[in-house]
Amino acid sequence: MTSDVPMNLRTSLARVLEDFSPALLDLVHGTPGLTDEVGGVVIHDPGDAVAYPPRAIVLGVGVYGPVAIARLMHELGAHGAAALVVRGPVERDAALAKASAASNVVLISLTQGASWSQLTELLRTLLTEGDVGDAGVESLGGVASGDLFALANAVATLLDAPVTIEDRRQRILAFSGRQDEADQSRVATILARQVPDGYLRILESRGVFSELYRSDRPVHIAPATLEEGETAIPRVAVAVRAGDEFLGSVWAAVEEPLTPDREQAFQDAAKLVVLHLLRYRAGADAQNRLRADLVSTVLEGGTGAVDALDRLGLVKEPTVVMAMGLAGQKGDHAQLAAERQRLTSALGIHLNAVQPRSALALLGDVAYAVVPVPADPVAGRERAVQIAANFLERAGKRSQVVIGIGSVATDPSALGRSRTRADRALRVLMSDLGSRRVASIGDVYIDALLLDLRDLAAVQGDELLSPVARLVEYDTRHRSHLVETLRAWLDAFGDIIAASASVFVHPNTFRYRIRRVAEVAQVDLQDPSVRFALTLQLRLMTASGSGAPGE
Repeated sequence: MTSDVPMNLRTSLARVLEDFSPALLDLVHGTPGLTDEVGGVVIHDPGDAVAYPPRAIVLGVGVYGPVAIARLMHELGAHGAAALVVRGPVERDAALAKASAASNVVLISLTQGASWSQLTELLRTLLTEGDVGDAGVESLGGVASGDLFALANAVATLLDAPVTIEDRRQRILAFSGRQDEADQSRVATILARQVPDGYLRILESRGVFSELYRSDRPVHIAPATLEEGETAIPRVAVAVRAGDEFLGSVWAAVEEPLTPDREQAFQDAAKLVVLHLLRYRAGADAQNRLRADLVSTVLEGGTGAVDALDRLGLVKEPTVVMAMGLAGQKGDHAQLAAERQRLTSALGIHLNAVQPRSALALLGDVAYAVVPVPADPVAGRERAVQIAANFLERAGKRSQVVIGIGSVATDPSALGRSRTRADRALRVLMSDLGSRRVASIGDVYIDALLLDLRDLAAVQGDELLSPVARLVEYDTRHRSHLVETLRAWLDAFGDIIAASASVFVHPNTFRYRIRRVAEVAQVDLQDPSVRFALTLQLRLMTASGSGAPGE
């Protein structure tokens, strides 16, 4: 693709195929030029109800065979999907061609060896350019500002060679077409979106990176192979710098040495790449800030919520608010901030795959997501809990991540209430380490009420009231265990055998202690209202972590 591609093709299906073929994707059947703008990326799950945005690219993970593929294409056609991607190779079949024509769904194959997660990330990078209401896009050197894939193709045209743009850690930011003309190392790099470790070690041993870091001129690299018998072609690379800061590099796979004119053009192109990388980085930061502002406005539920929802593409959707936090984390503030940002980014990728059009922003110490769900309150809550639980399962237990789920909001005015309830659920999870990692407000409503009561007691300066106060005072003075005895007895519903076993004392000893509880506290333990009051007081003590709810 040349640098004069019209802006309305930036997120078209034709643009996707042009950028990713044939290294990742191949057109099997259909006419991609009919879809001017792709609406999102969805992973197909036959066991789950998926919300399909208009003109979606659907990733058919695990869908094989002409019959299953054709059936899914007809199903996706009813949802207005633009394309179906299945694992290749896929033979061109008359039945599939007929299904593509009838459903208006383009059939695309994903090359063997490519990862679905990598494809999802690449598509997300390409399709989310300016997705929060960019008023206009400036041009740098004839290429849309920040459009690294278009820039890679423009440089490839200048050099007549396939090109990659890499960051300072040799991760692939963008690549041009014609990657199939390069060698196996380049193909592996594109598929992994990262230069292979073995190839990096070879380059480091040759001093290639040291030369690249200190030179302003293109650096020529002799062919390098990872395995015996493997073919390789030379490379030429140029550093991309902003002042003294090394931003990355541009690499071209060349069959022959560059002519002096092309070498100069490559060096000049690196200066243009600097501007695009800076704009790309600044644009990502600005877009994150804009999205955070929009999500914040939505969560406040005021007059601006409708406009913010419209800009986020959620104005007509029933939604629910998720609140994600880190529980029990101690350490350096900067490390915790980086961990929150990492988890927020991971949640964003997860939501983009399973529930497109979700909006996510890190506000303070909490990441909030506004997620489209079914309008039915029960179904909507279950869907949100399922999405959160799946994310936590993938995130693992290394970080104490917890997610609170609010109520389903069928109109913008209810989003503030959903956010409040998500916060309350999150607070319960943060104070109840280890037992639960995700919960809706309905799941933890009583616990949330107890925390509210504790706060009220603290505000009013309430002290621990009798009869529990008498037990606490007695235990302190006599080093006894009457409070522990009462709690065990109430938890066991008055079952002496079970209660005594829970505190590891003989039943007869426990019976004596429970009689002392009634005497010291001056209560009738046979009275249900008394038992309820004692249970509530003990729960408030547990919630406050001290002997008094106000402490």
